[in-house]
Order: sequence, then C-alpha cells, then structure tokens
Amino acid sequence: MKTKLLKSSILSLLFTLPLSTISLPVQAQTFKPPKRPGPPVSVGAATRGNSCVQGNKNLTPLIPKNKLGLTISERPTFFWYTPESPAKTAQFVLKNQDNKIIYETTLSLPNQSGIMGFTLPINQPALEENKTYRWDLILICDEDDFSNNPRINGWVERVQPDTPLSQALEKADFRKFPGIYAEAGIWHEALISLVELRLTEPNNLTNQINWRQFLKSVGLQDLASEPLVKCCTANN
Repeated sequence: MKTKLLKSSILSLLFTLPLSTISLPVQAQTFKPPKRPGPPVSVGAATRGNSCVQGNKNLTPLIPKNKLGLTISERPTFFWYTPESPAKTAQFVLKNQDNKIIYETTLSLPNQSGIMGFTLPINQPALEENKTYRWDLILICDEDDFSNNPRINGWVERVQPDTPLSQALEKADFRKFPGIYAEAGIWHEALISLVELRLTEPNNLTNQINWRQFLKSVGLQDLASEPLVKCCTANN
C-alpha cells in the first residue's frame, strides 16, 4: 500500500513541477529549426475575426516560430487548435508559391475543442520537393462575410531526407522517431509521430513529458494540456 501511495505522489508531483525541474529521459526535448529562410512572404499565425470564438484561447496553428514546417511526406498532416466555437465546418486551402489554389475542401468539425489534424487525401497531387506551399484554415461562422471568420495560416515545404536522417530512422525504435525528426528540423513528422505515441500509449509518462517539452520549445506550451480530437472529414 505504501508503495502505491508513493508512486501516486511522485506522479502528482511530476505534473505540477516545471519542465525544467524534471530529470526523466526525454526523447524529443526541443524542436531544432533548420538553418534556412522562413516563408517567402510575411505570414502570421495569429487568428483574425474572433467573433465566434469562445473562451480565452484562439484558433492556433501548430507550426514552428518561423511559420514554416518541413516535411518528407508527399501528403503531410496539418495540425491546429480549435477553441470552443459554434462553427460546424472549416475551410482548408492549400496554395503554391504563385498563390494558386491547388487544393480546397470543407471540413466537418467535431463538437469539441482541442487539437485537430487533417491529412491531404491520397487522391490529390503530391507536394513537390523543394517547393513551398501556403495553407489556410478558416472557421466558418459567418457564410455571408468571411472577414468575420477566424483564420490561421502557415507554410509547408517538402524536402528529401538526407542520408543521416534515413539511417537513423532505419535503426531506431519508433518511440525514438519524434526526437530524430525534431533534431533534424522536420516539423510535420516530429509532430505526427508524437501525436501517434500519445494516442497509442496515452498513459505513458515519458510521452506526456516529451509532448509538453516539444510544444514548449516552439512557444505552444499553453496547448500542451489540450485533448487530441479525432478530426476531420472532408466534405468534398
């Protein structure tokens, strides 16, 4: 009985201590952004048109501080935080460097706030390597005046994994994938591998600490306790 009480006390203490005081091993301690320029044009992560957002949190993209996320995937997954809102749908738009829309869809949103993700469908063209794309997500609260709708955006670029990254992934256990991707500056794969670990092993303390530390490293620590919500279905 004393052993169980002691273990419970330790767990409670861990979740109340600042991350800097925790000495447990962490696989994805921080995200290390690659040494490369940011987006080709100015782009903001801040939401606009907050008329339908409830509470004290905004619609927020899960992207690095320079707003550019690298990926090695042909069709990456994009993540964002949706606050409480009456919106039932969102519009997702992907544009190329010439500002031409290459993909657009309406997403059905769950009736719940939290961190959500959307993967580009397999029937859509793959992202080309070494090209940058802009993505936008708009909560549809006012269908007549889109200026009233909260909007976020970011940039994504598909790159070819170098030899050290490929070799490290080939030799590693999947639980080490987040740290390998984070060290290499590959945002989308670092994030989705952490999400997958959180979903498959929700009670794993190391996964929870890694998740918090990863988000803190890019200034998203306020979202670390938000739930991962199953989403989203494309309506077209």
